[in-house]
Amino acid sequence: MRRRRRRARTDANGLTPTDATPTDYGTGARRFGAPADNERAIQNRAAYHFAMASAGSGLGERLGYGDEARLLIITCDNLGAYHSANVAAYESLRSGVATTASLMVPAPWSREAVRGYRGADVGVHLTLNCEFSCYRWSSITRSPTLHSGEGGFPRSAEDLWEHADADEVRRECRAQIERAIVWGFDPTHLTSHLGAMVFRPELFDVYLDLALEFRLPVRLGNPATEDGAGFPLRQLATDEGVIAPDNSVRLSGDDRQAGLETLLANLPAGVTELSVQPAIDTPELQALTPDAADRVAEHGLLTDSAVAGLIHQAGAQLISWSALRDLQRFEARD
Repeated sequence: MRRRRRRARTDANGLTPTDATPTDYGTGARRFGAPADNERAIQNRAAYHFAMASAGSGLGERLGYGDEARLLIITCDNLGAYHSANVAAYESLRSGVATTASLMVPAPWSREAVRGYRGADVGVHLTLNCEFSCYRWSSITRSPTLHSGEGGFPRSAEDLWEHADADEVRRECRAQIERAIVWGFDPTHLTSHLGAMVFRPELFDVYLDLALEFRLPVRLGNPATEDGAGFPLRQLATDEGVIAPDNSVRLSGDDRQAGLETLLANLPAGVTELSVQPAIDTPELQALTPDAADRVAEHGLLTDSAVAGLIHQAGAQLISWSALRDLQRFEARD
């Protein structure tokens, strides 16, 4: 079913009204098309789980779980960014508790990630920034407004927002998704590197359009960060039929296991996404980022055989982004 979206309104200076009440509408890109045979098979299987769910029910119940179910997605970000991330992500997916990864298509090691792909659930980490000072990458469409003065993508989202043209953002991000598909990935979701497309109204519009065009769920964030956006991004996504986890969180602190135990002890009902940045310890990683130890610790945590038991003891259930994708595609048929 096609929907018309309320768009986040901005004034002449690109600022969102403080009341965050969008009043103008737009149609955006809508190219659903007929599902392929394999997608029909997926939708038929999904129907068994989804058909009894009410459209107004919580996400966990719509997925076929009870309304009190505590569901956890564990996503390895940065697949393709550097070699140590590729090794750690695939080990975490194959031998650990990670359920999904997110691919950075423009990053230098993305082709190695393609070589190591064995069919795991992988989404596209839409990339418009490169935060490293000595390690750079740029747009695959060579779009001039997406590059900083030092060459390559800007280091920060704020720098990107100063000069990025929304049409060039749309072209670049669509090209990233399409390239991932050509490489053999079957994307399960979209995320935005550094949140660059989530917290800027005109780029958020592009984010939702692509989610509809490719029929994929998205990462939005948690209520605290959403409040800082200045516009009702979760409601806009809901109005369009785009699904997102109820919360997306990260671990912090020196003791990553303690952080996970705290998360599990306080995990609410619904769907929570835990995004992590696992990496193996290499000279490359140590030279790349000052938080190398945290990334190595997250890899160790995800591949620790005891962690699956911790998750089970906490009453949480692991799911993947593909469950959200199947639900979104099923509900779009109504």
